[in-house]
Amino acid sequence: MAKKKAAAAAGAVSAAKDNPYVQRIVTDDDLRDNVRVAFDAAKSAYERLSNGKAPSKALMDDKKLHKDLKEAAEALRDAGAALREAPKKRKRKGGFGRKVLVLVVGAGVALAVSSDLRSKVLDALFGKEEEFDYTSTTSPATAPPAAEPVSSS
Repeated sequence: MAKKKAAAAAGAVSAAKDNPYVQRIVTDDDLRDNVRVAFDAAKSAYERLSNGKAPSKALMDDKKLHKDLKEAAEALRDAGAALREAPKKRKRKGGFGRKVLVLVVGAGVALAVSSDLRSKVLDALFGKEEEFDYTSTTSPATAPPAAEPVSSS
């Protein structure tokens, strides 16, 4: 049972390390400050709200409560905006696929531009071209005898 709990805890720690929001909280001092300020202001507002007076009266009349609530809301807004800007997972700029794509496009352009290269590739794929001289096996037809003009006499 203890092994299962330890494995689950290790999985949770690993998931937390990969989470970009957790990484942002760990590395961003301003974000941590905003969360701390929001927490302190909300705590102060709660203490002022639950000091024994009627909550409706405290909400309407207590200027310090208004200030604490406003400060907490602004800090939470700033923290939320900072978290929305959390770094996305990095995309690799290179990679084997991109290199192959560049190689194929380069080869296509080279084949399109160079007729010598094109003929070498065609010879390699289909074999050398053979010289072909056409000789007819049929003899030309003999001309029909010329007709004599008909004279009228």
